[in-house]
Amino acid sequence: MIVRLRSLLAQWTAVVPVIAVVLLAFTWGRDLPGAIVALVTLVLAGAVLAAVHHAEVIAHRVGEPFGSLVLAVAVTIIEVALIVTLMADGGAKSATLARDTVFAAVMITCNGIVGLCLLVASLRHGLAVFNAEGTGAALATVATLATLSLVFPTFTTSKPGPEFSTAQLTFAALASLVLYGLFVTTQTVRHRDYFLPITRLGEVIDVDEHAGTPSTRATGISLGLLALALVGVVGLAKGVSPTIESGVEAAGMPQSVVGVIIALLVLLPETIAAVRSARRDRVQTSLNLALGSAMASIGLTIPAVALASVWLSGPLVLGLGSTHMVLLALTVVVSSLTVVPGRATPLQGGVHLVVFAAYLELAVNP
Repeated sequence: MIVRLRSLLAQWTAVVPVIAVVLLAFTWGRDLPGAIVALVTLVLAGAVLAAVHHAEVIAHRVGEPFGSLVLAVAVTIIEVALIVTLMADGGAKSATLARDTVFAAVMITCNGIVGLCLLVASLRHGLAVFNAEGTGAALATVATLATLSLVFPTFTTSKPGPEFSTAQLTFAALASLVLYGLFVTTQTVRHRDYFLPITRLGEVIDVDEHAGTPSTRATGISLGLLALALVGVVGLAKGVSPTIESGVEAAGMPQSVVGVIIALLVLLPETIAAVRSARRDRVQTSLNLALGSAMASIGLTIPAVALASVWLSGPLVLGLGSTHMVLLALTVVVSSLTVVPGRATPLQGGVHLVVFAAYLELAVNP
């Protein structure tokens, strides 16, 4: 019976990503009626679950921290492609699209996902335990990237408005790539043990408790299906955005709320994968996913939009407003205090979730 259920699950997770991409091809750039929007939403949810399944297969094969890195980078690359595509369409909204998307990703990952995982792990296991050295290094990198790319443009004077000059944008793009490259090297080569789950006694867990490592063929298939599922997630999320925009407008909320909703949809695979790891008492894996996604979002998006700005017309506004800068500063301070002990109670998870709720409240009611 169990073997049959696993077989059905494997078939389901293989079919849904293909359906998602086919549906995306037929709906891209078109006005969708209500029935089709409902169908797209259903397939989108299925693609999210399929992506999580295939990411876990790959993670089981390659081990940590490579598994969480694969999902974080894959989601971000597709997200960056979507941002550049939308910016190419032009319009007033495209000027702040990169900034709003990157900041939403930082707040969702560093407060929403981290807070939820710490809360789930600490409630289920009494205490959430993780490696402070690796998590601290990741947090320091995220804070530096966010400050260089999203805070400095508000205060520079070479160009009017919260924008970088060409030289400044080039520096920010190169610095982002260098820092992200250094972090990935540290995470996967030089100090891999800093990013592995640990026991209550601080011992590194380098062996997954699951039996039956997937074969190379099965891993390759999952890698391809993961890519299809993520393309479907991001593309279909964009497809339902007009409906979301109409709902946001009808509710009298700012248009920036649309970007937050889309970011929440795009980051769903990582959120589910991170919470599952937290339930298994693998909090370090959850933090690798969350902070790795925030880092990849900045480290890959800023260089991409910097390169795209060569041929794209219109301004590129990257500087945050005062309210968002305060939220970013609060996030860095709270995250630092959470990371230093290497363990967390439900209180730390609740604090992060409250900061995330404040971000959502100010997005809806600025």
